[in-house]
Amino acid sequence: MAAMKKVLVAAAVAALAAFIGHRFLKLKALSLASREVPVKHLNCQYLKNIDCGAEDITILRDGLAFISTGLKYPGLHSFCDAPGKIYILDLLHPRPTPVELQIKGDLDLSTFNPHGISVYTDETDDSVYLFVVNHPHYKSQVEIFHFVQDDTLVHLKTIAHPLLHSVNDIVAVGAESFYATNDRSTPIDAINSLGIFLGFAWCEVVYYSPAEVRVAADGFMSSNGINISPDKRYIYVADILDHEIDVFERQEGERLVYVKSVAVGSLCDNIEVDQRTGDVWLGCHPNAMKLFKYNPEDPPGSEVILIKNIHSEQPVVSQEYTDNGHEIMGSSVAAPYEGKLLIGTVFHRAMRCDLR
Repeated sequence: MAAMKKVLVAAAVAALAAFIGHRFLKLKALSLASREVPVKHLNCQYLKNIDCGAEDITILRDGLAFISTGLKYPGLHSFCDAPGKIYILDLLHPRPTPVELQIKGDLDLSTFNPHGISVYTDETDDSVYLFVVNHPHYKSQVEIFHFVQDDTLVHLKTIAHPLLHSVNDIVAVGAESFYATNDRSTPIDAINSLGIFLGFAWCEVVYYSPAEVRVAADGFMSSNGINISPDKRYIYVADILDHEIDVFERQEGERLVYVKSVAVGSLCDNIEVDQRTGDVWLGCHPNAMKLFKYNPEDPPGSEVILIKNIHSEQPVVSQEYTDNGHEIMGSSVAAPYEGKLLIGTVFHRAMRCDLR
């Protein structure tokens, strides 16, 4: 009997070791730790004044681009200790230069830590509202601003809720309503890390309005970027660890119904949509290991992926830009406008590129 117990214990230990080894290999595969990308450049110029990252960028129809900078995120490198800022860039200007927006109202700017952003335009009076994911003291909340004049944001409201516990990105669908992604399953680090290690898809998309807050979609390894189709019918979500873009249809009552997933083969961060063509543009990380273990001698690369005809039976997925980190590190967003492309990063610089 004692010998049998020893055999069972040895078998259990061997099985556990095999399982742990398998999960480590799986994590390595999820992070694309061995991936290298060939260099494929565009004609680009660095944007002035952007030295602390441009984690998210979104562009209005009139060519005004909003840029969030200075993100401090656990586990990621940062070149700047100063609080985050929001810049604006007029792409129709002969020499586009980012200008810092002045923020007025009741908001602690000393702890401002902006992440994903989204713009909502009220068609009744053309009022422009900027929604910003903010992480003061590494917490998660959403700030709503009114964009006034040419260089001012007026803070209107701070939104915090238990379901909005680890917000990464946001897409506004009303003056006070939005969908938001949680990139972590729980604010408790140990449980979140265990869930990732075990491969549990515990992350969510949350719908918020003053009337209700609820989970709109779940089953993500890590829900990251989010955006909306030009006709407002579909929501796109980047499941960064699954290397996919998930497509949902908005239905009555702001329900999200899963439609399909499009494989992209990279760790895609933020999503921007060409309002004229419906093309989906993605700022992606070719190798997450290099992103989180920053080494200036072997820097994290950058990748821009384009999805054409995303709703067709055979969407076309293409690499539009790749770099090994020596031109730009850690691309997180790619925003198109009239033959131009803005590429932003988590903690490095930003570029304006020619597509034509």
